[in-house]
Amino acid sequence: MEMEKKVGKAGPDYGHFSSGVLRCGPQNMTLTTPDQNILLTWEDDPACLAVHDILMYELVVLIADKQVHDDKVAVTPDQIGSTHSWNWTPNLHPKCVSHSVRLSSRYKNHTSPWKQEQTQVINNRTRPEVFPKMGLFMAGSRTTFCCVLPAGEIFDKMYLTGYSSTEMNTTEINNQTYALTVDLKASNNVCTNVKCRAMSTKDNGACASIGYPPGDRDLHCETRDFQSVECLWTVGNTHLDIKSPTVYQLLGSPCADGSKGRCSQEVQVRVGEQNWTLTAQNQLGTVELTDRADLTKRVHVFAPKGVTASAVNARNVSLVWGWRVQQYNNLNITCRVNVSDGEIHTISENFGVGLNFTVLDDLIPDWTYTVMVKCGTTQHFWKWSEWSSSINFHTKGDVPDALDVWMQMTDNQTLLIWKMLLANQSYGHIIDYEVTWAHTKTPERKNRTKVAHPQDHLALSLDTTEEYIISVTARNINGSSSPSTITIPSSNPANRVNMSRILGRNGSFSLSWSASPTASCGYIVDWWPTSGESRVEWLKVPPSQTNASIFSKNVQDGLRYLLSIYACTQGAPVLLERREGYVKEKPLPEEGGLFGTLQWKQQDSDVEVSWDPISLRAQTAFIEGYILYCLDNKNNNNFAICVSTEDPEATSLTARNLQISSYTFAVKARTVFGECGTATIIATLNSPTDYLIKAVFISLVTVFGLLSLITIICYKQWACIKEKVYPPIPKPVLTDKWLTSLAFDSPKSTFRLAICFVCNEDCSRCGVKIGAVLFTWIRVITMKHISWMFQGCIVNQVHQ
Repeated sequence: MEMEKKVGKAGPDYGHFSSGVLRCGPQNMTLTTPDQNILLTWEDDPACLAVHDILMYELVVLIADKQVHDDKVAVTPDQIGSTHSWNWTPNLHPKCVSHSVRLSSRYKNHTSPWKQEQTQVINNRTRPEVFPKMGLFMAGSRTTFCCVLPAGEIFDKMYLTGYSSTEMNTTEINNQTYALTVDLKASNNVCTNVKCRAMSTKDNGACASIGYPPGDRDLHCETRDFQSVECLWTVGNTHLDIKSPTVYQLLGSPCADGSKGRCSQEVQVRVGEQNWTLTAQNQLGTVELTDRADLTKRVHVFAPKGVTASAVNARNVSLVWGWRVQQYNNLNITCRVNVSDGEIHTISENFGVGLNFTVLDDLIPDWTYTVMVKCGTTQHFWKWSEWSSSINFHTKGDVPDALDVWMQMTDNQTLLIWKMLLANQSYGHIIDYEVTWAHTKTPERKNRTKVAHPQDHLALSLDTTEEYIISVTARNINGSSSPSTITIPSSNPANRVNMSRILGRNGSFSLSWSASPTASCGYIVDWWPTSGESRVEWLKVPPSQTNASIFSKNVQDGLRYLLSIYACTQGAPVLLERREGYVKEKPLPEEGGLFGTLQWKQQDSDVEVSWDPISLRAQTAFIEGYILYCLDNKNNNNFAICVSTEDPEATSLTARNLQISSYTFAVKARTVFGECGTATIIATLNSPTDYLIKAVFISLVTVFGLLSLITIICYKQWACIKEKVYPPIPKPVLTDKWLTSLAFDSPKSTFRLAICFVCNEDCSRCGVKIGAVLFTWIRVITMKHISWMFQGCIVNQVHQ
């Protein structure tokens, strides 16, 4: 709304009144509707020129003869006679409904007749139309949209996308015009659709852009070169598209990159505080930000330029750089240097007036580094500069670090092992290793050998009863490392320690031990699997520490490890403790392979079931003992425990006092998981009578076998036997009674005496004993006569 006013005072003039009605009034009224507004223009009646005081015009706006707005326009005497105007934005768009504007002049208590103008709404539409079509609205404001239907159409509904029915209120203006009033809310969409639908035609609509005035905040201004000011701020979200941009001005001058929250202007920076003002404006409003600051205390240094590694050595390097602004050479500057070796970033800090160099120490030889530098003012520090461009340099090589050496002793040799040097320890390509060893009693008599890289061990056959000193060095193109020395202890049974069990957790072993006064240089913990050919691994612990966690990619579940704790001394390491265990136990296999093939043996009414010793590789958990189950196959009973043992080294169990039957025996190992690794065998028990018959049968077979053998031998050697028994000279006289008494009388008497002797106490089970005596008698008599007969034959054959 525009009003024309004049401050002044004039006396009454009654020459212009006629019957209480003022002849001075408006003329040539024109009513237009540009954009969404109503614009009324008019002129003063010539009679108004005689008025020398403020002339007031009163306006009334009507819609369908209903007043919706009123206003006043004051015209000062110097404006009388010119064209006047009045502008107003109605709630309902002028193209939705006809607006009438009445105008009358008032001078003192008298008014002129009302004059009226009306806007025209032409309805020749074929589809519903929504007004305003393209509007920019403030979020949070209450706005009315209208819909004009084609003639004869029936209204269906009117709505905004993204709004619920409770947020919208639709009213009927007339049978062709409807209004929708809504409280607008910001949207991330560029456009919010306003839709109107009739019963028999497709819906139509308009686009509403809803947003906020500029919400920029946090203005901070600084200088980088003392010749300009640069201001930065946080840009607010107006929710408007690029068609409704925010315009920025710093100190009254436009900003090219204002939408990015940055603006700079050339000024001469001087000492002292002053105001730095930023203005942000869009179609919905304006915001003004002010920062009061002394820019000489807000110097944002440019990044160093031309960073160069000027002198590169094995373990240090010199860096130099320059400045873009000459005034920096007079400032007290602090710089941070970021040094990266590929994995670790190290930041060092240096300061000085016009600082433009630094020296980096403690670098790794033969290593590539990346370096960046950033700086800021030391006094009145404001902020760091950007990082400089990164540069790379490679340090010179050096001799390798000393090796980490350990030993693994077996029954017949000593395995010397060293850890391969990492790239940040070798300082160049390793060529070979030199190993020297000597007896501790004669250290001057050294043996020496070279080991080619990448081999990391050497097997030595040393006298296990003596101590030896062994040294190992690594060599690259720059020279040899310092020697790493270890003393191999002698094998002394008195140095043995008790074994205890250990169980790991989370893929590792946690060890702790009592401190030892002999551990002058710390402790060594080593470990290796008790089965297989894996080599020892080790860890060195400082003297102040008596615990260690064993992590290794080679440690496996279900594999038993032997862990040893040594005290590091000036001489040979001293074994303190020894443990064995699993990082994690696993159940033993249920079927096949654990016990191998079971064997059984009957002893009267007892049965002994035995198996081969279980290998350590097959023991995926600690075995706590064994259980022998028995099942009588004839009675078809369930398995029952016959006997058990808690000895993990046992290889047999005996089931006692069994009935004569067929049995199935099952052996199981006991572990923390329960009973595992079942193996079975079927055995049929025989009675003692069966054993007697078997013994007699074997004796008879043996006797007849021997007699058959004697008969065959005698047949082949009959000539020799005949010559011995019947020598030609002298011719002995033998009677038949001699052979009879020799073959039958004496054995018969002996056999009877033996039976009487054996069966003297108990004849109920003497059958086996009689058979044994009979067999013994036949063997003695037979061997005696065979020896007598062959003695002569052999001598005779030798003489021939």
